Amino acid sequence: MSMDKPDKDDTSIIAKAMGKLEGKLKAPMVQPPVAKTEEFLSAPAFESKTRDSSSSLEIGLEKMATSQKKEPSKVHRDALVFKTSVDFNSEQEERITHQIQLTELEALGMVSPNFPRKQIAEEYRTIKRPLLKNMEAKGSAKVENGNLIMVTSGMSTEGKTFTAVNLAISMAMEQDRTVLLVDADVTKASAARLLGIDDDLPGLIDVLEGNVKKFSDVLVHTNIPKLRVLPAGHLHDHATELLASENMKSLMSELSSRYPDRVIIFDSPPLLMTSEASVLASHMGQIVFVVAAEQSAPAASKEALQQLGKDKIIGLVLNKARPNPFVGLAYGYSYGYGYGYGYGEGARAVRKKKD
Repeated sequence: MSMDKPDKDDTSIIAKAMGKLEGKLKAPMVQPPVAKTEEFLSAPAFESKTRDSSSSLEIGLEKMATSQKKEPSKVHRDALVFKTSVDFNSEQEERITHQIQLTELEALGMVSPNFPRKQIAEEYRTIKRPLLKNMEAKGSAKVENGNLIMVTSGMSTEGKTFTAVNLAISMAMEQDRTVLLVDADVTKASAARLLGIDDDLPGLIDVLEGNVKKFSDVLVHTNIPKLRVLPAGHLHDHATELLASENMKSLMSELSSRYPDRVIIFDSPPLLMTSEASVLASHMGQIVFVVAAEQSAPAASKEALQQLGKDKIIGLVLNKARPNPFVGLAYGYSYGYGYGYGYGEGARAVRKKKD
């Protein structure tokens, strides 16, 4: 068998292409490594209306450079919740980042990325550690939907929103976690207000109503890189039914399974003040129950805990505790509006739908 000339069928496509190019260059052309062959052949189709056929070499080289720089397109982690058509080009649009006024939060004694060694930051490290262990299945028992965490209380003004926001910021300071803070207190939208986010933005309720096709459209990106916020959305007369709907069940399943590295924290209404809290709790993997020192009535806290069921993983946080002069630690920061839940100042009015 003669080895002087390869068989015609054995000649690679890229070798043929280079043979034509050598004629145009009038100089020998070195064949690229074999590893580049697959990249060249799998490069996306390149069209140019401004170049003529004589620039085929430039086009070929640009195709190779493009295939090396760009990764294969993939669905953005926040692109979809329900199976609907997606405009992938929208992911390339510049997002508006909400600027959380960290100095205002710091003035309220809250966790801030600017001061990671403050005592409040250390306290929330202690609070979040068992929650993260349960997420990673390193706790005493396996927790289903462990990355869905609800923060609630028995009554209002006990500090559950303060706790939820602090916990979310503290979680966002983790190296390998991202955080979604969901303002599920649809009557007050307290978490969004505390972070300076407009409570008239579309959010959770609008997703459940089916008015939002892309989940990414309602997420608020913040200047804390790993923290995003899902606002409460427009107030609805049938919020309880929406939270108990199949759409809510699908949303919880999607959030829990699609983003295993993301912590989803829900700021829930008080358990004894609304019916939404109990419905929301049924979807959760872990629950943080806030008790205010020298304020929460033991009987009320016990009644609220009974609504959660015995199968739930529940952690208690004691808020508003006075400093111990013998220990020298001042536990118990608090934040509260000081009015009755759902009435008067702070309760959002139901917007009338236009005909």
